[in-house]
Amino acid sequence: MKARQKRLVLVAVAILGVGAAATLAISALQSNISYFFSPSQVVKHEAPTDRVFRIGGLVSKGSLARAADGLTVTFDVTDLAQTVKVSYTGILPDLFKEGQGAVARGRLGPDGVFRAEEVLAKHDEAYMPPEVADSLKTAHAEGVAKAAANPPNLQGAARPEKVTQ
Repeated sequence: MKARQKRLVLVAVAILGVGAAATLAISALQSNISYFFSPSQVVKHEAPTDRVFRIGGLVSKGSLARAADGLTVTFDVTDLAQTVKVSYTGILPDLFKEGQGAVARGRLGPDGVFRAEEVLAKHDEAYMPPEVADSLKTAHAEGVAKAAANPPNLQGAARPEKVTQ
């Protein structure tokens, strides 16, 4: 075998090795990816039912309930348009509370309850995960559009009196 042929074989083996490594890395990453869905998307059945994904929004006030075992917690996550019930067994983050933003990673059960494997709470008052902020803005815009399209019927309602000072 000439020196040129040896170099070509070496280059071919190197290319095959890099291709194999890239294939293994992509397949490993593919199995660990968890996409983000808002509660509105989950209610519309846009979220997968057979794989792990993340859901986020605000924890509804008055929805936090602890089971008798002390570790299982259920709460509602909302994007101000739709609400999804979440069940989590474990210790919640210290900053987790009602009315605050949260992101949970897990699977959607056949009963429509999201079974969380991990729950994250926002870490300060100014921060909200970008996905949660975007879904809240979208839900708010949809709510405003619906309200504009269907104004309340005010016929027969009392007129506000003019206040003079």
